[in-house]
Amino acid sequence: MVAVNYSTVRNNLKDYCDKATDQQETVIITRKDEKNVVILSLERFNQLEKMARNAEYLAMVDRSLAQLQAGKGRQHDLIEEEDDE
Repeated sequence: MVAVNYSTVRNNLKDYCDKATDQQETVIITRKDEKNVVILSLERFNQLEKMARNAEYLAMVDRSLAQLQAGKGRQHDLIEEEDDE
């Protein structure tokens, strides 16, 4: 992880984009009033998004299991659809 100020990145944008893509480096761009931003490769971004979705899904599963264990589950009949043929 590298932290650089906005002016440095502006003057060397290609170099920092290359660090993010070629070296899988996370680049933190520091700005006034702590309005910082991050440059990272699309591949790394997609990995983080997938991890976040997985975490949300696992949290939902945990909540569902807790509800079942608390006796809040309901039983339903399975409805099978008929083929149109």
